[in-house]
Amino acid sequence: QVQLVESGGGSVQAGGSLRLSCAASGGSHITYYMGWFRQAPGKEREGVAVIATPGDRSNYADSVKGRFTISRDRTKNTLLLQLNSLRPEDTGMYYCAHDSLGRVRYGAELARTGYNIWGQGTQVTVS
Repeated sequence: QVQLVESGGGSVQAGGSLRLSCAASGGSHITYYMGWFRQAPGKEREGVAVIATPGDRSNYADSVKGRFTISRDRTKNTLLLQLNSLRPEDTGMYYCAHDSLGRVRYGAELARTGYNIWGQGTQVTVS
């Protein structure tokens, strides 16, 4: 069974940077979309950045455009998220997710619906 494990979270000051990683293990699987989501205390989980596979077409939430970059390392089967110019409102638990069933709809890639494999999350705190 495929598992996703996030790492790279931490505490930084506003304006700082972090690099999140999401490693997939437990065997190979087809992915249609891979994405990063975040959840702040008391708020709904929201899409931050997603990437379509194949093709590597990416999509970002307006709040992170120009500051965050999603990419993937195919050789390591790892999804990455570079977070720059961090703000206190970026604080939250960051989750990695895969769509391995082809359920994510074009134009709605940042919605949680359709992603069927989730990691446990890594905490990002910006002060």
